[in-house]
Amino acid sequence: MSTRRQMEITPELMLRAYRIGLFPMAESRDAQTLYWLDPEQRGVIPLEEFHLPRRLARRVRQAPYVITADREFEAVIDACAAPRPNSTDSWINEEIRRLFLALHNQGHAHSLEAWRDGTLVGGLYGVALGGAFFGESMFSRADDASKIALVHLVARLRLGGFTLLDAQFQTEHLAQFGTREVPRTLYKQLLTEAVEKPARFLATPEPALLTAELERMRQKPG
Repeated sequence: MSTRRQMEITPELMLRAYRIGLFPMAESRDAQTLYWLDPEQRGVIPLEEFHLPRRLARRVRQAPYVITADREFEAVIDACAAPRPNSTDSWINEEIRRLFLALHNQGHAHSLEAWRDGTLVGGLYGVALGGAFFGESMFSRADDASKIALVHLVARLRLGGFTLLDAQFQTEHLAQFGTREVPRTLYKQLLTEAVEKPARFLATPEPALLTAELERMRQKPG
């Protein structure tokens, strides 16, 4: 279900929309308007039951990339909006970009970055609200870069007290991590509980704690 924009969208309106289960998209990179989505089925990545495939668990242990958070938010959103081999267009238009940069500057939107030899090769971004994190988009320019960034995101969310990781839609790519679809009514129950929980996005967690959490995830690979 979608509703055409009736008023100017501000960062504050964005947060109110996320709080009740809506999120915005544009029809294309050049679109001048946004619309709100409220899917009947919502993709949710379980945090405590996150499914880490065995091959990816080995890659995480090898640490092929340096993973950071909130270091290059603007570069990450621009990379997510850039043309890809399987799609030359994007739902991230200039207004989406402007709004998320504002949310990032306010401390509500966050990014994870994967680096190789000082070059940004993968990452993702989303919005944190209470104990809910709303994943928006990811990109990869090197093998497993975005997947490893996602693993690090889950580790940080678990350490920070989050209880809900919203993936918006179920996809074949996300299914390998245990993503499941939940009906709109159930999703909004989970959302209502999550946004009221105190949680903190850990851009720079204690290295020992992060290492231990990643190891705990690797001990239960799929």
